[in-house]
Amino acid sequence: MPPLRTALLQNSGRPGHVAGNIEVLDGAARRAADAGARLLVCPELFLTGYAIGAEVDRLAEPADGPAALAVGEIAARHGLAVLYGYPERAGERIFNAAQLIGPDGAPLANYRKTHLFGAFEHEWFTPGEQTVVQAELDGVRIGIMICYDVEFPENVRAHALAGTDLLLVPTAQMHPFQFVAESLVPVRAFENQMYVAYVNRTGPEGEFEFVGLSCLAGPDGAVRSRAGRGKELVVGEVDPALLSASRTANPYLHDRRPGLYGSLV
Repeated sequence: MPPLRTALLQNSGRPGHVAGNIEVLDGAARRAADAGARLLVCPELFLTGYAIGAEVDRLAEPADGPAALAVGEIAARHGLAVLYGYPERAGERIFNAAQLIGPDGAPLANYRKTHLFGAFEHEWFTPGEQTVVQAELDGVRIGIMICYDVEFPENVRAHALAGTDLLLVPTAQMHPFQFVAESLVPVRAFENQMYVAYVNRTGPEGEFEFVGLSCLAGPDGAVRSRAGRGKELVVGEVDPALLSASRTANPYLHDRRPGLYGSLV
């Protein structure tokens, strides 16, 4: 299989303005497609903004709402898959969610953040209950989680055991925790033998300062693409051949002894 060219959109858009953020996404999708990408990954809560307080309730939509239809049109027009973060309304509950739309405009997978971070998220969101959510794109098995989720090694290992090749992690990672983007994410990719696309917001927003540093890390622990601190679109390749060779050479998953780990759960 040829490499899956993947674009990471590091951008906080316009918090509170869904239509404006859809315009930003459309422009990024055009540039990503022009660069040969088949997948565009946006940050956590990209459609609405992160630090929007009670606006979460007003702007939350169901997974098949108007914003999803707009993103589907963008994906189909530019011929690439799009993962975007948004607040998902389901009955009386709101989830911090990320949805993957295929290059034909049809939804492929929807994930709800399982590990909420900080007082803001606990006030407005219900935690999801499904750890492993996957989809297939061009022969690559894609998994999804959101920000804080990747900091729990059990989460990522569950994806490794389920065969995830590329883990997409839209995030709102803030100062002073930039070591997550700089150090933890490449280690997660190496110890679980997968690619990890970690895609962050950037700049000040409410009480937060998002640090950027989005990256695509490979199964050898090397960072294939890295953004700086500002708005940026970076592109990298997920190479199935390298992934297969790395999994053959690295014994981490083969050498596990699950019988010793029962006390962890």
